[in-house]
Amino acid sequence: MPEERFEFQTEAAELLKMMINSVYSNRDIFLRELVSNASDALDKRRIEKLKNAELADFEPEIRIIRDKDKRTLTIADNGIGMTRGELGRYLGTIAKSGTKEFLAAAKSENNNNQENLIGQFGVGFYSAFMVAERVEVLSRKLGESGACLFKSDGSGSYTLDDAVTRGECGTTVTLHLKPVNQDSNITKDYTDEWVIRDLISKYSDYIAWPIVMPVTRHKDDQEVVQDETLNSQKAIWVRPEKDVKEEEYNEFYRHLTHDWKEPLAHIRLNAEGATSFKGLLFIPSEAPFDLVMDPNSGGISLYINRVFIMNDCKELIPEYMRFIRGVIDSDDLSLNISREILQDEPVIRVIKRSAQRKIFNELKKLLEADREKYEKFWNSFRQIFKWGVIQDSEHAKNILELALFNTSDHDGWTSIAEYKGRMKPDQAGIYCLAGRDLAALKSSPKLEAFKAKGYEVLLMSDAVDEVILVNAADALGDEHLKLLNISLDSVSIQSEDEKKAAEDELKDIEAKFAPVKEQAMAAMGDKLEDVRPSLSMTDSPACLRDTFNGLFQMEQVLRAMGQNPQPQKRILELNIKHPLVKKLMDMAESNDGQFTNLLEILYDQSLILEGAVLSEPASFVKRLNEVMTKAFGA
Repeated sequence: MPEERFEFQTEAAELLKMMINSVYSNRDIFLRELVSNASDALDKRRIEKLKNAELADFEPEIRIIRDKDKRTLTIADNGIGMTRGELGRYLGTIAKSGTKEFLAAAKSENNNNQENLIGQFGVGFYSAFMVAERVEVLSRKLGESGACLFKSDGSGSYTLDDAVTRGECGTTVTLHLKPVNQDSNITKDYTDEWVIRDLISKYSDYIAWPIVMPVTRHKDDQEVVQDETLNSQKAIWVRPEKDVKEEEYNEFYRHLTHDWKEPLAHIRLNAEGATSFKGLLFIPSEAPFDLVMDPNSGGISLYINRVFIMNDCKELIPEYMRFIRGVIDSDDLSLNISREILQDEPVIRVIKRSAQRKIFNELKKLLEADREKYEKFWNSFRQIFKWGVIQDSEHAKNILELALFNTSDHDGWTSIAEYKGRMKPDQAGIYCLAGRDLAALKSSPKLEAFKAKGYEVLLMSDAVDEVILVNAADALGDEHLKLLNISLDSVSIQSEDEKKAAEDELKDIEAKFAPVKEQAMAAMGDKLEDVRPSLSMTDSPACLRDTFNGLFQMEQVLRAMGQNPQPQKRILELNIKHPLVKKLMDMAESNDGQFTNLLEILYDQSLILEGAVLSEPASFVKRLNEVMTKAFGA
């Protein structure tokens, strides 16, 4: 097929202009990105060789060639290569993983962090235009006989041409470099041997494949050109921990994740004996860009004898720890292992248990030693991590002990251990109130009795908390540390004497309250399980309670998911000392026509205080207006 010219996708002009004129403070990263691409191509070819033993053996390498006279820099590999169609898709479609997001982020980031956006948004190849006037990519796909040449000067178009040859499969990227001068904003000569050595050492020393560069040496008064390997090829996770600097951990994390922020912590794994493996795991400082959009991306990569096998090896980590990034390398697995075999592989189960234990220990250490860092982790990942209480009963206690909650008495986060230290001696358990809105929880009428007696209540405002209260209330394994849902009718803080005094007082108004209950059940029996007088509130006129743990909360969760569950009937408690409830009792006794309006207003107000959305807000406003009109004689 002859040479064809194509236009880049929409927004290419703006993005290429940004690359060429460089809003980035560090142009050096172009080499890191191109070497990483070459390494990925070699990984893919090695995997194909593992799948198909008939494929020819090969000696993987990444070759860098400098030509000072022509001002070119070439990065070549003998990896899997690309077809003509793949060159068009991968190189002709700029930032298909998020162009708009990249442009917006690049404009908003400060200059110190902008260069790292390149890896985050999948535009690493285009970083070449920061240093090159034009770029050529020659590639031959594994198993194909022909090659294809991609050319672009970054002006918004590119060409593809099949009229070329390449001796073996792989890819060659040739950069026609900009001059080193003030006009081009280029301050380094990327054809200089020591510039390249420095960049490889800084960014790519841990690449598993040899990065080779021909260099000129003087021997016996003669110039000799010889190949030298620039990288140690010693994976960072197998180097002794004392020999690895913190900057190297951070750089490896950036290479692995394309996250431009430093991780909160790194975790070394090193087991020798019946099962041998090494690993390096990271706790990100923020949720990765694709964690929610693509929960299957990232995760932990599996290596066997430093040979890449797969990304996102789910068998190595539980679902609720999927935010962890890193690599695990084992000597005890077969190179041709598949996902199906992994599921039943005893070695994998040993590795998983060890990784979990290490992660729990690191999080505990972080919680105790660096609260600020830990709270940063908690703010980012708690809604994923807390699902482990439901999914992993074996480690539910560990997770709850690492959990942080808001409370009725303290600003900021509180751990279970801190709450336990403030518990009253006679306290029956850990008092909890769950809902979907923290502000609503803090103003809940259900807290009034607990505040009056000095009991602290955990405020649980994440959706998963409601499920925990229903299914894992005893996960801490201590009879005195059960999670007690104060929304339940059965949870009480009254002493026996207080209960008896309350019963006597309620008996005195039983006859006066009877018409309220009768008329309320007649008017709202489809919503109410019961209506009862109460002395538990101090300021509010009413609240809603449940007879069974978490049914109403689960109803709200299902509605938020777009389902239409059967409405749960609630218990309406009325504070008989409140002026509105006293008025309600008088209205019931006199058969006042506004009784139902006032009753339903109290019911709707109770829902609002729980953070629930009213199904008929217009009806609520109408009833409220009618009651106010009559009250003020308007």
